[in-house]
Amino acid sequence: MTTKDAYLLGRDHLKAAGVHEPAIEAEMLLRFVLGIDRAQLYTHWDGTIAAAAWEQYRARLDERAGGRPVHYIVGEREFMGLLFAIDERVLIPRPDTELLVEHVVAWVRDHGGSRLVDVGTGSGCIAVSLAHVLPHVTVYAADLSPDALDVARANAARHGVIERIHFVQGDLMRSLPPDLAGRIDAVASNPPYVPRDQAFLLSREITAFEPEQAIFVPGDGTEMHRRLIEMAPRWLRPGGLLAMEVGAGQAPTVGDAVEDAGGFDHVALLPDPVGIERVVSATLR
Repeated sequence: MTTKDAYLLGRDHLKAAGVHEPAIEAEMLLRFVLGIDRAQLYTHWDGTIAAAAWEQYRARLDERAGGRPVHYIVGEREFMGLLFAIDERVLIPRPDTELLVEHVVAWVRDHGGSRLVDVGTGSGCIAVSLAHVLPHVTVYAADLSPDALDVARANAARHGVIERIHFVQGDLMRSLPPDLAGRIDAVASNPPYVPRDQAFLLSREITAFEPEQAIFVPGDGTEMHRRLIEMAPRWLRPGGLLAMEVGAGQAPTVGDAVEDAGGFDHVALLPDPVGIERVVSATLR
């Protein structure tokens, strides 16, 4: 069997299973099994593949056809130009969250600061990206899940920033070192924001494989945002930044919650490239 034959059979298999991007994911899985990059794949397009590799590829295709996300199968996901190791212990990083990181980076470059907090760090994609892009900062990466923190530590080590990231297990910011109170320059968070009663709207590959504590919250989906708004003034320095990712349609509600809390200035709702407001940002008065 040639590489091309294997790819075409894989693509058709995933298409028949209802996978949204069968061509892209069939290629990803084939490159993963063969251990080659895209250029090498097409260089060997007409070459044969070993029987053992074909069997491994079939097994990965069956996993994907069964609903397991392709990024869990290959064990990696790109975010902010970096590859992050991931598995079912953490949420899969998504491009939407890059807006949050880019905003925090731009703000720190404009306003200064060296102490940042990433609340709900998961894979560590936010904390590691911030430490990678801003070599002068120290980041405190907090998460309730010890398993998630293990993944985040591995990613921090992978990208050479582990010495500038402190990992804290606890609920939101409750476990931060007390001496940081009033000294944090920026708090960034991508908290869970999908209302639990809307789980039926999500695909099975999300509800059956990704950690539900990183996705769902009771009520309208803004509970964690409201708790962060309440906690942030204790930790931020005057003028410090609070930036939170929100679900589609939630930005006005969260923005109003920031305004109603008092004590914040420069409340902004930031749109993604297609115009959906994805980040709510404000500074402590």
